[in-house]
Amino acid sequence: MREGLALLETGGIAPQDRLEVRARLMSTLAFCLAETGNVERGLTQLAAVEAELGGLSDGGLRDGLAIVVAVNQAALLCRVGRIEEGVARLDVAVERSERVLVDKPDAVEQLVVALTNRGNAHGEAQDYHRAARDLDRAVELADAHDLPMRSAIAKHALGNSLQRAGDTPAALRHYHDAALAFQRLEPGLLLRLRIDQAEALIGVGLADEAGRLLDEVLPELRRQRIGQDVAEAELFRAAAALQDGDLVLAKRMAKAAQRKLLRRGSPVWAGVAGLLALRVDVQRALQAPRRPPEQLVRRAIALSAGLTALRLVEQAALALVLAARLEIRRGAPDRADELLRGVVRSRKFVAIDLRMLLRLCRAELALARGNRRVALAQAKAGLDELGRMRDRLGGLEMMSGTAVHGLELGELAVRLALAGAGSAEGAQRLFTWLERTKAQLYRYDPVETPEEDGLTVGVTEVRWLTGALRRARLDGQSTGALEERLRLAKHAATRLGWGAAPWGTPRPVVTAAEVAAALGDRTLVSYAVSDDELVAVVLVDGLVRLVRLGPAGAVAESARRLHADLNALAPDHLPAPLVEVISASARREAERLDRTLLHPLAAMLGGRELVVVPTGALHAVPWGVLPTCAGRPTSVVPSATAWVSALGSGQDDPDGVLLVRGPGLQAAQTELGRLAGYHDRPTVLDVPQAKVGAVLAALGGQGLAHIAAHGEHEPENALFSRLELTDGAVFAYEIGRVRQLPAKVVLSACELALNRVRPGDEPLGFAGALLAGGVRTVIAASSKVGDEPSALAMEVFHRELLAGESPALALARAVAEDPLRRPFVCLGAG
Repeated sequence: MREGLALLETGGIAPQDRLEVRARLMSTLAFCLAETGNVERGLTQLAAVEAELGGLSDGGLRDGLAIVVAVNQAALLCRVGRIEEGVARLDVAVERSERVLVDKPDAVEQLVVALTNRGNAHGEAQDYHRAARDLDRAVELADAHDLPMRSAIAKHALGNSLQRAGDTPAALRHYHDAALAFQRLEPGLLLRLRIDQAEALIGVGLADEAGRLLDEVLPELRRQRIGQDVAEAELFRAAAALQDGDLVLAKRMAKAAQRKLLRRGSPVWAGVAGLLALRVDVQRALQAPRRPPEQLVRRAIALSAGLTALRLVEQAALALVLAARLEIRRGAPDRADELLRGVVRSRKFVAIDLRMLLRLCRAELALARGNRRVALAQAKAGLDELGRMRDRLGGLEMMSGTAVHGLELGELAVRLALAGAGSAEGAQRLFTWLERTKAQLYRYDPVETPEEDGLTVGVTEVRWLTGALRRARLDGQSTGALEERLRLAKHAATRLGWGAAPWGTPRPVVTAAEVAAALGDRTLVSYAVSDDELVAVVLVDGLVRLVRLGPAGAVAESARRLHADLNALAPDHLPAPLVEVISASARREAERLDRTLLHPLAAMLGGRELVVVPTGALHAVPWGVLPTCAGRPTSVVPSATAWVSALGSGQDDPDGVLLVRGPGLQAAQTELGRLAGYHDRPTVLDVPQAKVGAVLAALGGQGLAHIAAHGEHEPENALFSRLELTDGAVFAYEIGRVRQLPAKVVLSACELALNRVRPGDEPLGFAGALLAGGVRTVIAASSKVGDEPSALAMEVFHRELLAGESPALALARAVAEDPLRRPFVCLGAG
């Protein structure tokens, strides 16, 4: 811009033309100066440009340039939180644009720009009706006049407004539409879009995904010196780190953002950064064994007052709630109550984390005053609010992520219920609270949603890159570039699912009486951890009982060791001495787990069939390996609610049988032929036919699908856990979208019973996606399994199944013959 201004001084241009070009250059330069330096500097220069416009003799040109200046002034004012001033300038810009449009119909783009900026400003001011009115009109005008870039920018702004209003799924859908246009027309605009997407993801508990997005864009933002965007990206990176429990990174990023925002003259955003830094310090103080310092309370109250002065109502309330929590921990409930009375008079809050924190603080206050009933009522109300938010979301990853917002509230409720669980009535209340806090992802009846072309293309690219990476490794080639492309492709495909329609219709959490009625003569054991104490809640013969089992940490370590031993034991043809050593270690860990988890329940278990609801590391336990479960039908479920749902309506399953063999399984060739002989006219897809499209098409409407194929659990994104078929991988993402999934699915050659366990005991993986998608029973291994043991186990399983036994009993008999080499579990109805 400066070089352009210098050229203007060399002469050879008419005075009026010179004035016009100078105004355009100066206006853009002012914006650049504000972004890379201080906002006031940019506003001062824009005021000077506005004064020079009086020298233009062409009234239409003068009005057009005045609109440009007004829009730039408003953009700078809004970016530093001076929303009212910005809206006032945009009102002028819109009014002038409407007037110019009468004489110059081709000036519609100026009106679209002014409407988009004003709509975005209304959204920031939480005036969502006016925001929607302006932005909808901007999109309509842009589409009608073939202005695709302006339409995409307006959709981006509409996404921001919807996000602030609390409608995250709709916001993400608009972001997705805008991103597709930006990728085609102007990729540079994706940087700002990613920041806003990250903010939305933090709101639904996907801090890891938000962190990855921000880590991608921050280097480029810093290179371009986009001051406000760098600061906001650092601010949200801090928020993601806080949600993830990385307090060191959260504090560093929050302070860096605050310094930049103060230098820019952005007190509103600097106040938000200061609040985030305060949240880190409060979290540390609450985790420390000593009393929080009074100085921290005073700092929170002072910050609340400062945020109120900046009209940041929700942020001011949050600071006050933090002060109240500190006072409760300091033993001053009356002072905390006084602070909270200032909060409850505030407006209705949108941010879910503030609503959950407010509920938590009220519950803690009630508890400090000895009122357990009110504390539990607050916990119930908060978790109900969180459930209503989850009901509106689409995509399993997003739904499971929301649990993080209710984690502390749920833990408090379980701790209180556990303290009062000495009686049968108390144990029943504890069961109810466990069901309210466990695996809410699995209490939905999935609805059919059309698969978008973008998602299909994205998953296809991931499949191709996965195969290419595998071939490169086998050939000994360099894989760094392919690994990076695969990482980016996975993230891109994941983003396509963020704005999906609601996953399904919610079912109510079951009561102990409903579970007891469904159990019959079975026993259900739901495990839980509170303050490192492992407990079992047992439902048997219509009664609910509590059994305390001891420290949870030791059990989790045993579960991890058993998993490692079974993985080491999996390969076929291991040397006998090695098998003996590993087997001895695995038996020791299995017996240790058995003594802790099941021996204390022996009188209640008897010889009954068992339904297990694990927690944490116990999700990886192959229960048939434990001596008490040897030969015992055992079903593993994410929650009792999920188990009752998996039982279904009692209608008979379809008769069809699908048998699939993927590549690289020598023992499975004989296995598949033998299994085909057991069933009446099965559909068989052997290696040449076992392609992704054919398998997905054949799955629908089957009674039983048996897939013998290598696979791999993907811990970073469980929905990209995969089975290897002839033409590449099929992902949990895809199978979960099959219309009318089989009633029973057997995954015989891989460890796809594993899950990524998110906060709130939300297990999600390949088998989890099948259960969430409507499969009643999944048979899969929770550790690696060799080809030969798998083939032998599956032969017994199918034989027992055809003899009329339940999947749980058929599997128990198949596993009992060689439990350490057959670590299969029966997930779901059993």
